[in-house]
Amino acid sequence: MPLVTVVVPTHDRPAWLRLALASVLRQRAVELDVIVVDDGSAHETATAIRGTADPRVRTIRHETPQGVAASRNAGAAHAEGSWLAFVDDDDLWAPDKLSAQLLAAQGTGRSWAYAGAVNVAEDLSIVSGVPPPPPGTVERTIRRYNSVPGGGSNVIVRRDAFDRVGPFDIRLKNTEDWEMWIRLAQDGPPAWVPDPLLAYRVHGRNASLDVAAILDGVALIERRHGTRVDRGVIHRWIAESCLRTGRRRDALKHLAIAAANGQGTNVARDVAAIAERRLGAVTGRMRARRSTDDAWIGAARPWIEQLIREAERGHDRPPAGPSSGPSS
Repeated sequence: MPLVTVVVPTHDRPAWLRLALASVLRQRAVELDVIVVDDGSAHETATAIRGTADPRVRTIRHETPQGVAASRNAGAAHAEGSWLAFVDDDDLWAPDKLSAQLLAAQGTGRSWAYAGAVNVAEDLSIVSGVPPPPPGTVERTIRRYNSVPGGGSNVIVRRDAFDRVGPFDIRLKNTEDWEMWIRLAQDGPPAWVPDPLLAYRVHGRNASLDVAAILDGVALIERRHGTRVDRGVIHRWIAESCLRTGRRRDALKHLAIAAANGQGTNVARDVAAIAERRLGAVTGRMRARRSTDDAWIGAARPWIEQLIREAERGHDRPPAGPSSGPSS
């Protein structure tokens, strides 16, 4: 029996799916199986899955798209492992991600664990990355904003804990992972691995850029959990996402909303950092921040570059743009 079942929801991104699967199947020191949930894709996706030629991979197919939350739930319902992990078809894992998270969770007796992440562009160049907050901070903040980096591709969870608090809420389009982390944190504190073991791909088709869906999700989370979400933090995060995809006017609008919702000091720092980058000026504070960020990014670069080299040898490096819409 596998120790970990990895669930991979996908929709019409066969080239990116191949690379995501490659990063999963090269996990070291962990017995795993993989369930790819084909959420109403065209035939190219089935071909990509068969191309892995790995007996650990099996497929569930939805004839019509049901969304990422329903796809994760379908995979979890067929899981055989005592732990569950999820990875979206546009994200990538370091080869020791699962083993490190399992070690952290089992060593602390905790039922879920997260790691650190970097953001990568469509061509897999690293665009940003900072260390994640420690578990105490996640516990304290998770009801106000999503303090776990990397979306749904980060967390591993013991199967019995998922069954206790799950499933993913299918009403949510792009906050379903955050809402799940809230429930897991209510069930017990997480473990963590403060290393960059996840590459979260940033592109113009990320579901996380659907602002209306984010705000609808925020309202549902507030009703379901009786909490008040920090909209200042949410709009700063939206502004950052807009900047990463070249939507500067939208970024400025969301920075203004963030400032009006109690994030004035942080927004001022964001604007100063943007100005410094555009003018080429480097203050002492920015130099120290860059040093920390560069060290974090430098720790992720070797495993990402190795995955690219292996993909190129296998002629599986994805093109800059996938064929269709997002699943994360």
